[in-house]
This record gives sequence, structure tokens and C-alpha cells, in this order.
Amino acid sequence: MRGMRISGPGHRRGATLRRRTLSVLALLGACLFPLATTQEAYGQPAAETVDTGFSIPFAGAPGYERLAPTQVTSPGQLNEPLGQQAADEIADQIGLGRADALSEQQYRDLVTGGGVGGSRDAAEVIEACARILTNTNGRPLYSDIDGHPTPSVLASYGLYVNTSGLLESPANADAPTRQVNSLIAPGGYVGTWLRNNGATHTLIALHRSAYTVQAIYGFASQQMSGAAQLVTNTKGGVRSEVGMSMAPPLWIVNFALLYILNPSLAAAMPAHWAPIPSAVADAIQSSPTGQVPFRDYASYFQ
Repeated sequence: MRGMRISGPGHRRGATLRRRTLSVLALLGACLFPLATTQEAYGQPAAETVDTGFSIPFAGAPGYERLAPTQVTSPGQLNEPLGQQAADEIADQIGLGRADALSEQQYRDLVTGGGVGGSRDAAEVIEACARILTNTNGRPLYSDIDGHPTPSVLASYGLYVNTSGLLESPANADAPTRQVNSLIAPGGYVGTWLRNNGATHTLIALHRSAYTVQAIYGFASQQMSGAAQLVTNTKGGVRSEVGMSMAPPLWIVNFALLYILNPSLAAAMPAHWAPIPSAVADAIQSSPTGQVPFRDYASYFQ
């Protein structure tokens, strides 16, 4: 009937999604000016127009997108680690240096639950994050597939296989790489541990770097991406999907965190991103949990 307002479940969900999207974008807009001002004070690289195929907020802050991984152009680049020289150069461009990283003893204490106020549970989450984000050639993850420990290397796709054999984005709600958000939040475990264990300079350096502004874009990206936590890339008329961890702001946020832990970890991150095979991306997006059994889709990655 004319003039009738539809108020069914679908309408309410749509309205909720619109409100959530608007609130996220409002947060993004409110934070960008003061953060950008802080950024420039600590050596933000000159903004450049780089068509990577990612859109805002998934592209991250202008001036840093060019530092993130580019799409693979040859089979040899798939899951290729960044390397230490490139990692040090990127760290310099985002405002970090080797002197900002933890000492070897501090790093060992943090990832084993040692030090003042250390927690083994928190350390296990941090260590799992490092393994997932550096799942490049030579650094496989092992999962239980039909009772057999099965290796997988999928970092360039922005995917990983959890210990139960489920394929998912590292930004999935189930993943340690998503659960760690509560540990690295302001006032959280990691900041407290750093202050209590002689690494206040590391915490200050992190928050003066590009990490701060990119974290805002990363938060907005995650809030808009549902259970699947995949990102659409459109370049040259070609549309493809990749996991959230390979979107520029999330990649740089994770890079900065790994670099301050241990520069060699950042060097093991993927240097290039690869489109997820369309059948796999469709399955992940159709799953209510954003997870699918790896055994059903492993052949797409061979």
C-alpha cells in the first residue's frame, strides 16, 4: 500500500548497518585531523597518489599506502617474505627504528609471559599472532586436518588455517590476531607490560609512528566487513578479494607491532598480496562464521 513503511527484520538490519557505517565513518573523520597533525610532526612521508585498487578506509592514510604490499605479478612472489632490508626501510618511513624495538631479553620475556606482571595466557596470544602474520615461505602453520598435522602457507592471501583446520581471515572474531586487540588497546596489557619492564620508549615510539593513524583506518575497516573480514580490491576493471590483514592500514599496523617486538619478525611478513580464488572467497563470505573447512578448499591454493 502507498505510504506504508516497511519495518521487518531485513529493514531493521539494513538500518542498523547504515547507522554502524555512519558512526564508524564519523569516528574516522573526527580522528583524522588531530592524528594527521601528529603524523606530520614525526616525519610522515609526502602524500602520493597511488592507485592500489583499495578504497577508503581500506586504503589507509594517504602517504602510507605506497609502503604496503603490492599485488603479486609472478608465482615466485606468492608468500614471499619481505626481507630485513625492506623491513628496515619501511620502518624508517613510518617513523620507527631498530633502537625503538625491544631488547632480546624483553622480547623473550614478553612472548613467554615473563617480566613484571607477565601473563602466560597473554603471551600465547601474542606468540600466535606473530606466527599467523608471518605465515610466509619457510614458516608454515600446522593444523589438524582429519587427524593429521597439515602445513599451510597462505599469508599473501590474507588467510590462515586455524589449529582446528578452518580457513579464515586473521581478522576473524575467532582468530588470536583479532582477539589481541584487547591486549594492545590503550591501557591494556601490552602497554602496561612495556611501562613496567623498562620499555616506555618503545611504547612512545609506536604511538608517534604511523601506527596511530593507521589503527583508526584499520578499526573502521574491520567494523564494516562482517564475519568474513575480506576486502575488495578493484583495479584495472578487475575485482578481487583478499583477507583484511593485507589491506594497507592493517598490514602497516601489524608491521609496526611486529617490528617493535623484533625487527626480524616484521621481515618475515608477506611482501605481496594475492587475490583469493573466487570460489574460496564466495564460500567464506557465505559462511555465517567467516570460516570454511580447509580440506574442502586446499586444492585452490596448490
